[in-house]
Amino acid sequence: MSDAGSAPTPGGLAEAVTDYPGHWEADVILADGRTARIRPVRVGDVDLIRDLDERVSADSKYMRFLAPRPRLSEQDLDRFTRVDHVDRIAMVVTLGGRVIGIGNVDRISPTQAEVAFLVADAQHGRGIGTLLLEHLAQAGRERGVTGFVAEVLPENGRMIRTFRAAGYRVAVGFAQGLMRFEFPIAPTGHSVEVMRSREHRAESRSMGRFFVPRAVVVVGASPRCGSIGWRLVHNLVMGGFTGRVYVVHPGAEAVLGLPAYRSVRQVPDQLDLAIVAVPAAAVLDVVRDCASAGVLGLIVVSSGFADVGALGRARQGELLELARGNGMRLVGPNCLGVLNTASEYAMNASLSQVMPPPGRVGFFCQSGAFGVALLQNVADRGLGLSTFVSAGNRADVSGNDLLQYWEDDPRTEVILLYLESIGNPRKFSRIARRVGRSKPVVAVKSGRTTQGVPLGHSVRATLAPQAAVDAMFRQAGVIQVDSLDEMFDVAQLLAHQPLPLGPRVSVVGNSDALLLLAVDALMAHGLIVEESVLLPGWATGADVAAALHSAAAHVGVDALLVVFTPALDRAENDVAEALAAVGSTSDKPLVATYLAFHGVPERMRVPDRGGDRPVLAGRGSVPSYPSPGAAARALSRAVHYGRWVHRPTTPVPQLADVDTAGAADLVAAVLRDHPDGLDLDEDTAVRLVGCYGIRVARTRPVMALREAVTAGEDLGWQVILKATSPRLRRQPFLEHELRDIGDVTAMTAAWDTLTGVLGDPAQARFVVQEMGPPGLPVTVGGIEDPSFGPIVSFGMSGPSSDLLGDVAYRIPPLTQSDAADMVRDVQAAPLFFGYSGSRPLDVAGIEAVIHRVAQLKEGLPQVQRLEVTLLVGVATHLAVRVSARVAPPDEVRPDGPTRRLTGADGR
Repeated sequence: MSDAGSAPTPGGLAEAVTDYPGHWEADVILADGRTARIRPVRVGDVDLIRDLDERVSADSKYMRFLAPRPRLSEQDLDRFTRVDHVDRIAMVVTLGGRVIGIGNVDRISPTQAEVAFLVADAQHGRGIGTLLLEHLAQAGRERGVTGFVAEVLPENGRMIRTFRAAGYRVAVGFAQGLMRFEFPIAPTGHSVEVMRSREHRAESRSMGRFFVPRAVVVVGASPRCGSIGWRLVHNLVMGGFTGRVYVVHPGAEAVLGLPAYRSVRQVPDQLDLAIVAVPAAAVLDVVRDCASAGVLGLIVVSSGFADVGALGRARQGELLELARGNGMRLVGPNCLGVLNTASEYAMNASLSQVMPPPGRVGFFCQSGAFGVALLQNVADRGLGLSTFVSAGNRADVSGNDLLQYWEDDPRTEVILLYLESIGNPRKFSRIARRVGRSKPVVAVKSGRTTQGVPLGHSVRATLAPQAAVDAMFRQAGVIQVDSLDEMFDVAQLLAHQPLPLGPRVSVVGNSDALLLLAVDALMAHGLIVEESVLLPGWATGADVAAALHSAAAHVGVDALLVVFTPALDRAENDVAEALAAVGSTSDKPLVATYLAFHGVPERMRVPDRGGDRPVLAGRGSVPSYPSPGAAARALSRAVHYGRWVHRPTTPVPQLADVDTAGAADLVAAVLRDHPDGLDLDEDTAVRLVGCYGIRVARTRPVMALREAVTAGEDLGWQVILKATSPRLRRQPFLEHELRDIGDVTAMTAAWDTLTGVLGDPAQARFVVQEMGPPGLPVTVGGIEDPSFGPIVSFGMSGPSSDLLGDVAYRIPPLTQSDAADMVRDVQAAPLFFGYSGSRPLDVAGIEAVIHRVAQLKEGLPQVQRLEVTLLVGVATHLAVRVSARVAPPDEVRPDGPTRRLTGADGR
């Protein structure tokens, strides 16, 4: 690859060094799961790059500079570090305070730049080159570069593989013994897919060290019985952890029979995981020791960070920077800990005295204090967990990381999330949608009413209403429930019984009162009662089994519900055993209200595969609920998820008539003249949406009757005269629009009528507009949310929808199904499909506009707000009004085209 310093800089492209682009800084995860920092180079990095040069082999330097270069000269170092961040861009990757890789971009034409990398030999194979390429490409795009060029020696296989595997459309040529790579750097579907696949593997690996460590050290271990440090060691040792346990205490000789070391650095072993339980003021020093000892992961149970206010928040930011800067992922602080129930690990690295039985459910909980009660609930139900994480303040490890891990974990089949906040909702939506196709995700989101978050959590501000958050969960296929009890109710069904294929339920019971309650509850939750079978009060297990076998054989039945209460003069064990026998063999889910038991009764548990203890409730165990209503609610959630997961996936439409470059140029031109942002005038807004194929009715603003007549003639008559003042349009009882104006006489009459009602034409903002089809007005909108990124909305136009909140939301990119769902989600949807004998409207046209607005918002974060009003007729539609605001984005969009971890401040 050619020397970046030799590339010519076109004159006039950057006369002076620009401000340091701090938004390019990012924490990243390397291919092996360790963290690192990527950032623009600084003038003060000379010594760091000199150190990198000394650690790079002569062979690697030859591959980089295409010539022998024993060491970088002072001139070379100066060129590496003195960049303008416009025509010459350089980024470094740092780990443990040292530079482990550097990448350079040098502009060779207004739209093309040469790219080159240098990575320390010891760091090869960790994906550093691909990370540099991703972030350099994003920086180049921001500076107007559209393509990269690289010259590589044919024997430089590592760099050749990097370019070919990046996902871009790479053209390869040969010149003077060198391979020349040229490729556009605009993100493509393939390049984004490649990037996210790498992200998934890296984040999953970074979580593995918390669940399968070989050696764990407890820092803050205590010989005092009952103390936090004592409890952590006790839970590890007495829980049967199969790895090695070490303890650190400044004065004790031993803790629970384990020799105590004075610091982590004295431990004579390679440590995978450190559990830190020292006062908050001492945590940072402990983490520095862990970094020196090469620890891979941290669990910080100590409180006193962002959970105590501003001072603690600053300390938490320093903790996160220290951990990630030294390659460590962090669970906590202020957390309960981590559990892995697998017998080959049996790890209770937490403060919980409860070790739930092994199972197929992964559980993520943010609250540390609440976690103990939740684990007790799980154990009481006999639910069984594969793994458990309490993230506390969620400074680093989040639910997104755990989703990445559990997707690949064969022991986890159901995922539970108790979320007090979501650091990156856009990323959560993307990952959950993918994971949910193979494993159900059940979530409780606290703070739904207030949209508040706990003191210890930092998140981006959001403009999105709660309805948009709920829609995000539905779009991703997440089973959102209202309470923790309901979460466990749904989980025990999904973990033990097959997924229902439809809403038709057969109810079997031995009490007519319970049977009626069950039928009412099922119907109230939108399920269909196919049949109800009343057995005598003294029915035996054989009677119940026969009724269930008969119901299960019915092709019109998708699920079975048993409501059973025993007669006073007989035992019920035979019924429980009959239920277990049917549940273990039926291909249709079976749930019960059995003696008001909450969970999986022991006699209704089927031992897990290979298990010999009834406590291991495996596939086929029959969950019980305290009431028919709870059973119906859980079954309803499973039915809705089953519909989502079995629904064929649809693509994101490829729009052929879209001028993305023209739209980007238009927005850029506006922002050059108005760097603080601007509400677009109507003509500019019409041109913007026109770039995305949305045609807007021709409109002429008018101030006097003669102007209105001229406008009518220009537009060919059959026009509309209307007021566009928002103040007037929000008052539907005021006549503000007259249609079907075909000549001067009709225009004169219309003018007199509207001015008589509305007064001054200037204040009313009169316009003459070509007439659209008779039909219903709807609005498709989009906003740029700091937390969610682009959000698209749809609803009927007017104050009624606004007041009633009858609006549907989705997060782009939108599939064909997403747009179709938006139209059908609003309460007014029947009006589009032949309500009360009317003809169906142009729903396909509405969906097409939704897709165009979604792709505009996806491609242009500078468009802060967009609103398109359509008039939708029977077979056609026409946009009749558009408004938009553009402004520079305040920060990098969450879950953008580069891999980056959320920071301690939620960014």
